[in-house]
Amino acid sequence: MARTARPRSAAERPAASRPAAPPAADRVAPALAPRARKAFRWLRLAVLVCVWGSLAAAATLLVLIWDLPRTDIALSQTRRAGVTLEAANGTIIATAGDVHGQIVRLRDLPAHLPAALLAIEDRRFRDHFGLDPIGIARAAWVNYSTGQITQGGSTLTQQLAKNLFLTPERSFRRKAQEAVMALWLEWRFSKDELLEIYLNRVYLGAGAFGVDAAARVYFGIPATRLNLWQSAILAGLPKAPSRLNPRTAPDAAAGRAAEVLGAMAETGFLTRQEATLAAERIQIPPRPSRDSGWFADWAIDDLASRFPGNADLVLRTSLDLRVQAVVEARLEALLAGPGARAGVGQGAVVVMEAETGLVRAMAGGRDYRRSQFNRVTQARRQPGSAFKPFVFLAAMEAGAFPQDRVADGPISLGGWRPGNGGWRSQGEITLEEALAHSVNTAAVRVLARGGGARAVTDLAQRFGLPGPFPRDATLALGTGEVTLLDLVAAYAPFANGGLLPEPRGLVAARADGRAVPVGRPTLLRVTTAERAGAMRRMLEAVVARGTGRAAQPPGAAPVAGKTGTTQDFRDAWFIGLAPAAEGARVIGIWLGNDDATPMQDVRGGTLPARLFRDILETLARPAAATAAR
Repeated sequence: MARTARPRSAAERPAASRPAAPPAADRVAPALAPRARKAFRWLRLAVLVCVWGSLAAAATLLVLIWDLPRTDIALSQTRRAGVTLEAANGTIIATAGDVHGQIVRLRDLPAHLPAALLAIEDRRFRDHFGLDPIGIARAAWVNYSTGQITQGGSTLTQQLAKNLFLTPERSFRRKAQEAVMALWLEWRFSKDELLEIYLNRVYLGAGAFGVDAAARVYFGIPATRLNLWQSAILAGLPKAPSRLNPRTAPDAAAGRAAEVLGAMAETGFLTRQEATLAAERIQIPPRPSRDSGWFADWAIDDLASRFPGNADLVLRTSLDLRVQAVVEARLEALLAGPGARAGVGQGAVVVMEAETGLVRAMAGGRDYRRSQFNRVTQARRQPGSAFKPFVFLAAMEAGAFPQDRVADGPISLGGWRPGNGGWRSQGEITLEEALAHSVNTAAVRVLARGGGARAVTDLAQRFGLPGPFPRDATLALGTGEVTLLDLVAAYAPFANGGLLPEPRGLVAARADGRAVPVGRPTLLRVTTAERAGAMRRMLEAVVARGTGRAAQPPGAAPVAGKTGTTQDFRDAWFIGLAPAAEGARVIGIWLGNDDATPMQDVRGGTLPARLFRDILETLARPAAATAAR
């Protein structure tokens, strides 16, 4: 039986009959194809991500910069016009609006000022590109480890971007815009230029923008003359300008300055010993005046009409800081001591030069921080017997003389019977004695000699007292209304030969650095020199032997003045004339209560006259002794 042949395997077949093997490349291709396709897919994905990511980034950037301010405008118009008030010696006493000093160059500043700023605000300023990843990471770690936000990662450039271009709003978008602007600033300016812009634009409290303005406000010097600890104080202010203000929080400002000095030692700019010595030397000067705000408010009243435009104004005033300090101290001492025991809650004092009208001191109340109401210029009160000099002057202009006699007995006019207090009638006395002892019944008769209420009202208005005044005989007792400043100015002609000055507070002005006129002082003749001299002698008799005896300082040159007391002791006045080196001074004093509550037997010849004397005695002391007191 025949056998069936088994098929031969491919290996057993003859080579000629076996199919040819594919090339090596063909054998590898099937294995590589999936990998290539996968790589291609990743490459395509990467390209798409880059394209769409770029578009997204561009869109995000467009959204961020869409409402950013124009950089050219922001760099040139980040200032509002401000007003700086200087005392007579140049010390800054008040500011309004934004205060800007001189533009300072980095090369002109003491080296420790920029060093202090960089040590406490941005030590890597010269190494980063506007954003500081290292600083951000460090701040994030510190905040995470402490569990609270104690550090920020913003660079000096970012702070500058925020201050120049953006609002204080706290949001991611605003922070992103800040980063964009910081990068632009770094591209646009050099590091020195950025630091210079920052030093000239940063807000440092008290309305001061830039280190030069702050140096003048806080220390009374330009930034080029700052010492080490003063620079440390200014460098510490950007963190919290209001809370660290050396005027209002000197202890907090000194503590922050010590931190800045320590940071300067850490950066190697100072040794530890130098930092410690500088911290020990910190001595923040006191404010020039606690209560000069009333004077400042009055001095800049109606400023827009006097200085039209939008320029930065620097106004030199007539305020004498030593006289102001004496007035404030003596008024507070009286109100806190004998005034408190007598029910006196408020007081006002003004000191004016008789010949020029320049106001040298003004205290419009007890504490400006509690009440800005100015009792020197805004309160209209009855002057009482302090008005009588104008009644007697009207009689003199009608032909009477100080030595003429007038009856001092009781008088009745339509049922009105003015009293004389403790005065005992002598029948007749001279006009001089009637004024010296403030005899009411005699003053009513003198009013009639002067032409009555209408004539005296006309004379008072000629002397700058607008009223209103009553149209009856009670005017002789001072029942009209006056302000303390108007009454002080009205007394000035009795000291300067009959010329009425206009009260003034400004002596010089600069607008954007250029001198501008402030107006010439006006002097209006309101009576003859002879009658003014006669009235001055009559007022000297008031102090020498009348109701104002308490006003005369022992051993001093004779002073003149007049007391005034209103019904039920609601107001007590003393207006005095005193010699001074620069000419006669008129010092006006009012004591009372804002709600017209009666005081306890406080008359013009008691506490007001004593305050007048205390002010003169303190001013007579050498300046060093006054400061020590």
